[in-house]
Amino acid sequence: MKRRKFLASYIISDYLAALCAWILFYLYRKHYAEALIFGQNHTIDFTRQFYLGIILIPLFWLGLYTISGFYNDVLRKSRLLELGQTIFSAVLGSLFIFFMFLLDDYIPDYTFYYKHILALLGIQFILTYIPRLSISTIMVHQFKTGRIGFPTLIIGTNEVAHRITRELESQPVPTGNQVVGYVTIDEEDKDAEVPNEQVLGYLNNIPEVINQHKIEEVIIATESSDHKKLNDIINRLAGRNIIIRGIPDIYDILSGAVKMTTVYSSPLIQISNGIMPAWQMNIKRLLDIFISIIGLIVLSPLSLACIIGVRFSSPGPILYRQERIGRYGKPFIMYKFRSMYNDAEKNGPDLSSHNDQRITRFGRFLRKSHSDEIPQFINVLKGEMSVVGPRPERAFYISKIEESAPHYRHLLRIRPGITSWGQVKYGYAENVTQMIERLQYDLIYLRNMSLYVDFKIIIYTAINILQGRGK
Repeated sequence: MKRRKFLASYIISDYLAALCAWILFYLYRKHYAEALIFGQNHTIDFTRQFYLGIILIPLFWLGLYTISGFYNDVLRKSRLLELGQTIFSAVLGSLFIFFMFLLDDYIPDYTFYYKHILALLGIQFILTYIPRLSISTIMVHQFKTGRIGFPTLIIGTNEVAHRITRELESQPVPTGNQVVGYVTIDEEDKDAEVPNEQVLGYLNNIPEVINQHKIEEVIIATESSDHKKLNDIINRLAGRNIIIRGIPDIYDILSGAVKMTTVYSSPLIQISNGIMPAWQMNIKRLLDIFISIIGLIVLSPLSLACIIGVRFSSPGPILYRQERIGRYGKPFIMYKFRSMYNDAEKNGPDLSSHNDQRITRFGRFLRKSHSDEIPQFINVLKGEMSVVGPRPERAFYISKIEESAPHYRHLLRIRPGITSWGQVKYGYAENVTQMIERLQYDLIYLRNMSLYVDFKIIIYTAINILQGRGK
């Protein structure tokens, strides 16, 4: 609830700041620059450009702040980083508005272009940053008084866990961590250094503990020398929308990016799975929506042909609906054009193979051309999938994969995709063994996510489709 209130405060203040900045800047241009040309008695006209700006300019600024990631998790904001973000956004947005709206202004000489852009930048920055600073200051005060915070679970009940708790509670500048309890790593551990009533359970039932207490952060307080145990803990936590921190030596057993942070005398690291920066994630989502809309429109004739082909290929529905596991382990219904005979899995889940007799004649064309995947653009628009991401699997097969590869759960941190690095490099899997072999490519993608990599995967997917490499 507090998070939503602060988010709403930021959005409202940014909107009003952008609105007032545009009005003041418009008056400045008309009163100062045009007065030098037309005289001091020049009448200020509120033109169509002014009213259009009142509607569009605030929306433009809100869109820019959203794409830049400013509104992502507003409770975890640094006032210094907030200053940097505000300056960067003000410069970028002012340059855009200048080239879109101001090049046709009446000006005495070219130096007024520089004056205009500096005036817009200054007005926009001041009116935006002062309310933001006020909101973030109120937020920091509420952290200090304990009115808001992040429910935190500490894994471990040893002396390290006890020391970290003391330091979190005693530091003068709070991080917002509110320790709700501990989880025992070994059920036979009798040397706990924390109160028994604060031990919420064991490692085996950590999902229930996290869900019950709405945990947002987890701190791993265990000996870094036991790599096997640490890997087990991290794999159990992977795929959840939580922040994981640990003692510095955990860095030695992880590949990928690690963001360092410090809790005064107790340095902790934030474990990262190589996820994109916020601005890239937001642009990726916008591109997903754009590509899906264009794809559904451009491929509508092919979709119509697929609908007719499926209808006459065999009795049954046109769309095949199947439950898959999405981001953070949330189930969703994935859509495909049906390529198999109806009730093909009446005897239970079964992956398709190269010469699968359950596939209809028209279904083979659908799979060869990947046309059966077209309805998944609907899943992308609904936010359940992305254009590029690890292929979504069924819960039945995920449980089998995790028996041999528990690190599969790391893939659940991102949206599954219509196409993936694993699919481009390996193709469709016909059994669990091949799924595990393909997993390494999806993990490589997870560690190297970027818009550049996404574009390369899309290009190679298109090449595979044109060469008919589907099955």
